[in-house]
Amino acid sequence: MIETIKGGHGFSYIEAPLPPGGEVITESGAMASMDDGIEMRTKLNGGFFSGLLMKFLGNESLFINRFSNPSNSQKTIILTQNTPGQICIAELKDETLFIQPGSFIAATKTVKFGLRWAGFASWIGGEGLFRIKISGSGLVWYGAYGAVVEKEINGEYLVDTGHLLSYPKTIDLKFQLSGGIFSSFFGGEGFLLRLEGKGKVLLQARSLGGLAGWLNPRFWG
Repeated sequence: MIETIKGGHGFSYIEAPLPPGGEVITESGAMASMDDGIEMRTKLNGGFFSGLLMKFLGNESLFINRFSNPSNSQKTIILTQNTPGQICIAELKDETLFIQPGSFIAATKTVKFGLRWAGFASWIGGEGLFRIKISGSGLVWYGAYGAVVEKEINGEYLVDTGHLLSYPKTIDLKFQLSGGIFSSFFGGEGFLLRLEGKGKVLLQARSLGGLAGWLNPRFWG
């Protein structure tokens, strides 16, 4: 599958050709349009209990869709994400990647995904109790809110909560206050993520939590 990501960084979408017999697994609602002849099957996201965990703890859908091309000619499917922003593609070669809950868009059928416990510190810091774990060999697409910033880590690096999009298993996460107690809670930064290890991480330029904090006073003020 040779996909093309179009639309610019602000409103990316995936144009994915499906060869005869080709398949792609997508998040529920990710399909924007497709050629006639592509078949769609809906199934629970990893089984009943796994699907419930992915929905309520991983911020993903209870169901996933499998699009396949049973014809003898190439078909094309267009995939999008719910939030405006850049779409990333990762090619895994017997590797593991952790992505932000709610960011999964699509994957080839050769990869597996589930949840990994992130800890109570992650929950207190606004990152949730779990992270999405993608493993195996194949392609996975996931979306950011805003533009994506790549950063090579070799040692330690600090990231504001809500901005870490993906990281490899060679990176460990810890949480800390951004400064002293007064500065942390009245300076608008609160908790920070401390990344430790070596590898490439992707950061998103915008935060949904920041957007919610900006909108709420305008709705209820």
